[in-house]
Amino acid sequence: MENNQDSKYKDSFLPMTSIGNGIGTIVRQDVYCYTDQIVNLVVVGDPKETNECVLIDTGMPKSAEEIKEMLQERFGEDVRPKAIVLTHGHFDHAGSVAELLEEWSVPVYAHERELPYLTGKKDYPPGDPNVDSGLVAKMSPMFPNHGIDISAYVQKLPEDGTVPSLPDWKWIHTPGHTPGHISLFREQDGTLIAGDVFVTVKQESLYKVMTQMQEISGPPKYFTTDWNAAYESVKKVEALKPQVAITGHGLPMSGEELTKNLHYLVEHFAEIGRPDSGRYVN
Repeated sequence: MENNQDSKYKDSFLPMTSIGNGIGTIVRQDVYCYTDQIVNLVVVGDPKETNECVLIDTGMPKSAEEIKEMLQERFGEDVRPKAIVLTHGHFDHAGSVAELLEEWSVPVYAHERELPYLTGKKDYPPGDPNVDSGLVAKMSPMFPNHGIDISAYVQKLPEDGTVPSLPDWKWIHTPGHTPGHISLFREQDGTLIAGDVFVTVKQESLYKVMTQMQEISGPPKYFTTDWNAAYESVKKVEALKPQVAITGHGLPMSGEELTKNLHYLVEHFAEIGRPDSGRYVN
């Protein structure tokens, strides 16, 4: 039986990929970043110690089999995540969650303000082509913006900032890109799973997306709807002084390079983070 999400995604216009597609990076011994076309998902769990893991985001639509194969290669044939955590519900971050749940039936956690988009009650605003001259921005009105209905599995994250099944991590509300966007942070080693609070590729440019040319940037402009909140969220994660950051798009960044670039983004957000014009700018 075809689920609500699959039927809506079937004819979606999703022409993008990158040279990073299908490549995984061990960021920490227990933190693995995997690129699905143009977006990163993260697996937390040490395969040398256990076959238990937690999946952060679920990539693009129609990627469920690829994600399962990736997990099996890393953890073994009988791998089954203990939970899924969504940084937010945009099509490139929650694209395969419904299909994965058909087999796994595991809990999904998201911020309370993101739940309307994950329970079929609301759609996201459409992409804004006027934020940038790049081809991805121009194509964005064709990207899926509908909500999905995984109400049988999704629940709100605990209000105390803890993350179920990830005892060393905290979730941080980082709205702006979406109302319920979150990032995850592990203080003991300064690891930040940023989602789209900022990215390390100019996501509006098709050439830079395809080549994964690394540069600090704010959240993807065409889908960001609250720019004042987005700026405050960038400042919030910069104040954490992360040692390594896995962003939703682009290569992981670490050390002094991350510190300098994140500080530069905060100081120059008006020039490089926020678009000059667009439907959601004012």
